Amino acid sequence: MSREHVPPKCLFPDSKDVGGLNLRKDLITVPSCAAHNSGKSSDDEFLMMSLAGIVGNNSIGYRHWTGKVDRALRRSSYRVLNSSVLKPKRIERLVTDGNQFLDVIWGTPDLSRLYKCFEHVLRGLYFHDFGRRFEGEVRVIPGFVKHEPGHAQTWQKLIEARYQHEADSMPRSGSNPEVFYYQRFPADQFGLIAYRLSLYGGVDVYAALIPTSSKMPGNLVTELIAAGSKTVVTVGDKAFTFN
Repeated sequence: MSREHVPPKCLFPDSKDVGGLNLRKDLITVPSCAAHNSGKSSDDEFLMMSLAGIVGNNSIGYRHWTGKVDRALRRSSYRVLNSSVLKPKRIERLVTDGNQFLDVIWGTPDLSRLYKCFEHVLRGLYFHDFGRRFEGEVRVIPGFVKHEPGHAQTWQKLIEARYQHEADSMPRSGSNPEVFYYQRFPADQFGLIAYRLSLYGGVDVYAALIPTSSKMPGNLVTELIAAGSKTVVTVGDKAFTFN
């Protein structure tokens, strides 16, 4: 047996890239077999390259992108980029505040692989929180993945609003919040447990862990939307309209 970092250690910058800061203190680890741990290293690298360079991240994410991530890209002659971003297009000059320029990779991430990576992280966090493996379904919604206007976009905004509305009163876990922290919401009456992950201050991921033993009821709102009926859902002072 070995120990696995949750989320992967490579998401946390080396001190040399962040002015000597130690952003790898007290990282979360869970038990893992050595073969499994070494076998997922490519997924860890994929996750790092998919997240660190997102526009809107804090300075830690940016410095990680221009440090460790850039070195990894150069070592592979940018071939590894094709495993992180589908149909990538390099934009050489993006103007930011203060007339600064920033190199940006624009493209569509490999969503199925991204969901798999986050599911793995969430199962690890569950083990860290409860001391046992999670048995059930993990549903992941990356808040940083933008959809075209329509139902998918409205659903995403609705879910973000619900999580954020409740997250204000929830504690944050993680010793290096500039890089990563998470919030776990109490289980509801059906046993469903919700998580919110935050990375680099600009990446939010929302998830629901549905135990195998959970018996979810029918959802009238979902049925109305699927039937094409105009449906308005409110969260606090925000309203979300479908159809």
